[in-house]
Amino acid sequence: MEYNKRKTIVIGHKNPDTDSICSAICYANLKAKATGLEYVPGRAGQVNEETQFVLDYFGVEAPKLVGHVRTEVRDIEVRETKGVEKNISLKKAWTIMQAANVVTLPAVTEDGMLEGLITVGDITKSYMNVYDSSILSKANTQYSNIIETVEGDLIVGDAQAYFSEGKVLIAAANPDLMEYYINKNDLVILGNRYESQLCAIEMEAACIIVCEGAGVSMTIKKLAEQRGCTVIATAYDTYTVARLVNQSMPISYFMKTENLITFEESDVIDEIKDVMASKRHRDFPILDKHGRYKGMISRRNLLGAQGKMLILVDHNEKSQAVDGIENARIMEIIDHHRLGTIETISPVFFRNQPLGCTATIVYQMYQESGADVDKTTAGLLCSAIISDTLLFRSPTCTEVDKRAALELAAIAGIQIDEYAGEMFTAGSNLKSKTDEEIFYQDFKRFTAGKVSFGVGQISSLNLQELETLRDRLLPYIVEAHKQQRGVDMMFFMLTNILDESTMLICEGAGSKKMIVNAFHIEDDGKDARSSVVMLPGVVSRKKQLIPAIGMALQV
Repeated sequence: MEYNKRKTIVIGHKNPDTDSICSAICYANLKAKATGLEYVPGRAGQVNEETQFVLDYFGVEAPKLVGHVRTEVRDIEVRETKGVEKNISLKKAWTIMQAANVVTLPAVTEDGMLEGLITVGDITKSYMNVYDSSILSKANTQYSNIIETVEGDLIVGDAQAYFSEGKVLIAAANPDLMEYYINKNDLVILGNRYESQLCAIEMEAACIIVCEGAGVSMTIKKLAEQRGCTVIATAYDTYTVARLVNQSMPISYFMKTENLITFEESDVIDEIKDVMASKRHRDFPILDKHGRYKGMISRRNLLGAQGKMLILVDHNEKSQAVDGIENARIMEIIDHHRLGTIETISPVFFRNQPLGCTATIVYQMYQESGADVDKTTAGLLCSAIISDTLLFRSPTCTEVDKRAALELAAIAGIQIDEYAGEMFTAGSNLKSKTDEEIFYQDFKRFTAGKVSFGVGQISSLNLQELETLRDRLLPYIVEAHKQQRGVDMMFFMLTNILDESTMLICEGAGSKKMIVNAFHIEDDGKDARSSVVMLPGVVSRKKQLIPAIGMALQV
């Protein structure tokens, strides 16, 4: 698998919002147009109602869910050794192995299902082991294999039939003695003596192999046809044919079919290393999710394993990134948040601007590249800006964001105020959701010094709905904090878009007091049943709440 042919996943943060999803879709499209390579959008979590409304409105499918980006078997170079039929001869299998420079061949069905494995060791053992003279029939050897192995010609008989009874013998004695050791259904190797050929047929041999290029008379042909005897002619002498004939046996008789160690394309490399190290096999088959054979892998393949290639949008903190980010190859980061904790192996293209939305940056990159912004792309980018800036009410919103959104709305053909109302209404429709789904649909983790904390947020145009959510989430956040190991504090923002304020639920030792001090507000202590703080003028998690918490924790 060549580096420049591998796909790159463009993905946002966990619990993705509209900006995360729409920026991933639009930037993946831009990169694909600009490079001609494969860039696919991904998502690290479930799509929320607001984002689903946007996708449905513009007729776009949600990006594929990416559960993790740890290096999988599908990410490394798999040797595409072609599968063979289980009836091919040992000699043919050996020839294929030598030509392909492999030591293991997979036997597969017509529809690609793995049936067994034959190795060079299996073939050499078949040559070295001493078998009785009936081994060829026990292996149920097809006549086509015999013809191919001795490089012969079929004179009489059906090449697709099988030699399934009798023994193999060489007619070295004179015809008078042959009748004493040739039995019915035997395979007889003989020379050009007419009498010997006639005797073998009359003794009801299943097959005769005529050696040394000797001709077969019309009488012998007719008699063989009458008696159902297969006749094969070859230029080899009897010694060579006797040596070769066992190589015509099918690999099915020798291949391993039980307790095969196989891996799937989705198996994680770190998890299969130990299995491979504990076995002495050189190669292991790879199967797809339906069990069909795809190729072979060896320990050597793991040495050059390369992680998935990613472009991160709308985040640059490890705690917010898709699982397994440490194993991935980060190619670019496009973001509008504070600098976080993502580390890269090598230098990457990193574009970080103090704007209200990542989609604004993506729109700028479309303009800079001269790429056309179609109606759908414009609608997605505009929706992201509306969402992240709360229709220009958020303090994170800049004139650049507002100008971009208005230009994109014109291209998309939407009335921005009316559309925003529909979008926010769809996003705040949470009646059918559980407390857990509501709490985590837009939840991010942060660190400040030695303290870790998480912040969720819901924005709505309806104050009554927010108050109802407050009462629902107050008991839930207590349980959520207990379950979230390693998180010292948890907060949930219930943001009223219309009056630009937030009810903040606080959980964790000292969390409420810290917020009260950070925003210089008075806590009258009247609401002893909860840890709710009213924050007038606060609507932005990124620009208002997180910086205030960070400053308070550093004091």
